[in-house]
Amino acid sequence: MMGDLTVKGLIMLRRLTHALLLIIATPFYLAVTAIAAESDFHAGTVFSDFGKVATVDADFIIPKRTEFKVLFDSVQATKPGEVNRTLNGAARFMNMHAEAGIAEKSMKLAVVFHGKASVDVTRQYFYNSKFKSPDSSEVVNANAAVIKALTDKGVRVILCGQSAAYHSIENDDVLPGVEIALSAMTAHAVLQQQGYTLNPF
Repeated sequence: MMGDLTVKGLIMLRRLTHALLLIIATPFYLAVTAIAAESDFHAGTVFSDFGKVATVDADFIIPKRTEFKVLFDSVQATKPGEVNRTLNGAARFMNMHAEAGIAEKSMKLAVVFHGKASVDVTRQYFYNSKFKSPDSSEVVNANAAVIKALTDKGVRVILCGQSAAYHSIENDDVLPGVEIALSAMTAHAVLQQQGYTLNPF
């Protein structure tokens, strides 16, 4: 009887030890794989300063003469001074598909901003007024250069008018090339009727 309890105890102790080792090792494993994966990404041919991509030997075939009309949605606030991840995603979309052989003219993209992300499409003076604390230096809107590069390539950047009103953003406060819609819902509805598909990422 005592021997059975000892064996069971040893088995339980072994399982507990394995579980603890797994918990300890997992963050290290994820960190190593993340660093390794990051090294696989490189600058694209459409946008060289952002939207990095990885070359993939894909077996999912993109049909010939494919034309993309893709709609992106941005609502999450971005850390002050950093590039909005949705803008970076739109640039990555163009970079990776250009690398895969899709012509730039065959890619029509739009990014709709609303909610807390709305400030990301504002001019420097407005952006800085939202994020600068009294005792800190100027906070630069890193999205300005990205938006210019995207709009120069025909990407539509659209701001929800309802969110603009909520955040006291006037028409003159938005960056050049940014369109103001009645609402984000309006922009999504119209663009989807025009054949744009909503990117889920």
